[in-house]
Amino acid sequence: MVVMENSYGDMESLGACDVISWAVGQFGGDAAFACSFGPEDMVLLHMLDAVLKRTEKCVSVFTLDTGRLHGETYALMQRVHEKYGVRIAVFFPQAGEVEEMVTGNGVNLFYDSVEKRKLCCDIRKVRPLTRALTGKKAWITGLRRKQSKTRADVPKIGFDAATAMLKISPLADWSNGEVWNYILSNDIPYNTLHDSGYPSIGCEPCTRAVGKGEDPRSGRWWWEKGSRECGLHFREDTRT
Repeated sequence: MVVMENSYGDMESLGACDVISWAVGQFGGDAAFACSFGPEDMVLLHMLDAVLKRTEKCVSVFTLDTGRLHGETYALMQRVHEKYGVRIAVFFPQAGEVEEMVTGNGVNLFYDSVEKRKLCCDIRKVRPLTRALTGKKAWITGLRRKQSKTRADVPKIGFDAATAMLKISPLADWSNGEVWNYILSNDIPYNTLHDSGYPSIGCEPCTRAVGKGEDPRSGRWWWEKGSRECGLHFREDTRT
């Protein structure tokens, strides 16, 4: 988990673009931006593209393809490639691990128990993330404090114990309204599922639309009680 108390407290007053510029200048290719193609990440990709073109520096951009994403998400990936021309590295889960998991537990094992759902998230998301971040010094994310209670204390820059690196969240203090105002004002592409009641989008079988006024993350793993996290940002060891 990222902690608020850190030596970068003075960075909290900086705007999102300034935080990104600092990260690019400080780390360059040693920084990695994890793009899930959610609205926050589309804002960050737009900002990062501008900073990289201005500074002529390089930052690693990657995404995690679990193999169970929505068709609309893949369509957005293609639109992003065509609009920005940014090289986005794609990390898939290890085929052997998926084969063993599905053979032993079934293709939709995540509906059976919390433990099996976390195992699936670990194999399809967390382990590929570990590979994507190998050798990096900083991880740029689209986390916001108002997304959920578990993210309420996320700093703009903090040390992440799980990955042993700096975790940078330039939009930590942004509201959902600010995110969408930026997207619409800058004609930024976004996942069309957002227009159909999907505020938070993950894997297709684990995501559904939510009603007006419902918690934005209530459409993620809706059959479970408790927090709506997959382990990317708040980890539990599911390995055996």
